[in-house]
Amino acid sequence: MHQPPRLVPALITPFTTHGEIELDSHAHNVATLAGRGITGFLIAGSTGEGPYLEQGERTRLVTTAGEAAPRAFLLCGIAAESLRGALGQAEEAAAGGADAVLALTPTALVRGRHDLVARFYSDLADKSPLPLFLYSVPRVTGYELPTDIVTGLRGHPAIAGIKDSGGQPVRIPAMLNGAPEGFFMYTGSTPAITLSIAAGARGAITASANYAAELVLDVVRAAVRSPRSAAASQALLLEVAAAIEQHGIGAVKAAAGMVGLRPGTVRKPLINPSPSVRRRLQAALRGAGIAPS
Repeated sequence: MHQPPRLVPALITPFTTHGEIELDSHAHNVATLAGRGITGFLIAGSTGEGPYLEQGERTRLVTTAGEAAPRAFLLCGIAAESLRGALGQAEEAAAGGADAVLALTPTALVRGRHDLVARFYSDLADKSPLPLFLYSVPRVTGYELPTDIVTGLRGHPAIAGIKDSGGQPVRIPAMLNGAPEGFFMYTGSTPAITLSIAAGARGAITASANYAAELVLDVVRAAVRSPRSAAASQALLLEVAAAIEQHGIGAVKAAAGMVGLRPGTVRKPLINPSPSVRRRLQAALRGAGIAPS
């Protein structure tokens, strides 16, 4: 696996009103963001409605992204409750040409059973055809991957890192202290980008990079140089992200559409934003200096 970039958008997945993937729109989105300086993408993550994807769709999405941005780092999300299901999705990602997979914590029958969650990741890493990133996103799963599980797993040769979306940078030093070379820590929380990088994270994997790619890049680059120098950009990003993401994935997609991406629609039971919410999204983008297309 080649070294991943510091910023990886949690890319949206465009669907038709009948629920089919719009591959042409997906290719357009990847190419558009690549033109804005993005060099890596998370396909089929939470923002990409990964839990709603069907068999074979990961392969199609990853293949199309690789064709649209041939030199980009491609991370593919896994959202399976069983080891068997996770391995099947990892094989789909590999068939599409992904560089690595990002595996959501299983919770349906094992929430709170830390031993079984740790075994899930260990067994998956043993058999996965691709390097594995752990993925803790308690807002989605209702379960935060304990730090001691991370430290126990990070020495596995196939485990490449973690995306921690809990928004608590205080967890990062413990997860990184003593970590092997090549273990990459990413925050999935837009409000926590600067503090996470200051605490040792390599970078960010966020939904906000769909609709504010240049601004998020500015925050990441500034935070790497000096967290203090990132303060103004981080505050601006926090304001626009809060205004948009409180309305859910449909609003992220709508905002992305306002800046030149082709978002399609969401898969139900998710919903698209109402006209009044869309007006607020446009105002938030303009307030951050991001001119809608």
